[in-house]
Amino acid sequence: ALPLPRLVWFNTGVLVISSVALQWALMAARHDDHEGLIAGLLVGGASAVMFLIGQLVVWQQLNVAGYVMASNPANSFFYLITALHGLHVTGGLVALGRATVKLWRGAPMTQMRLSVELCTIYWHFLLLVWLVLLGLLTGWTDNFVDICRQLLT
Repeated sequence: ALPLPRLVWFNTGVLVISSVALQWALMAARHDDHEGLIAGLLVGGASAVMFLIGQLVVWQQLNVAGYVMASNPANSFFYLITALHGLHVTGGLVALGRATVKLWRGAPMTQMRLSVELCTIYWHFLLLVWLVLLGLLTGWTDNFVDICRQLLT
């Protein structure tokens, strides 16, 4: 089994902060709060970048510890899944960057609401996917499935 470095938990917290910041930006857009919107977008984007950098550091730590991608299927699966998630976070950052540029160019708040709402929904989905992946990778979902089976029988 592939051991997960502690940094994975920190990265999870950073992703939660990113999602909360985008929710903050959405609420600011709905209340025509320009400064709150800018702050939410910047904090959300910066914490997402921090998540990606943290995941690269996790990969480096695992490589140094001898858990290279080609050594066994579990390692390959971990690297593949986390890379795909990182790719989706990067795509979300592109959309978030476009929304931020639109805001700085003076787009009306009514236009910004839809962009921010779509980014926020996507970000919450990314967080949910990450939590499910983390549950699968750490094995706690096995316990959850066992509990459900016991409740159903």
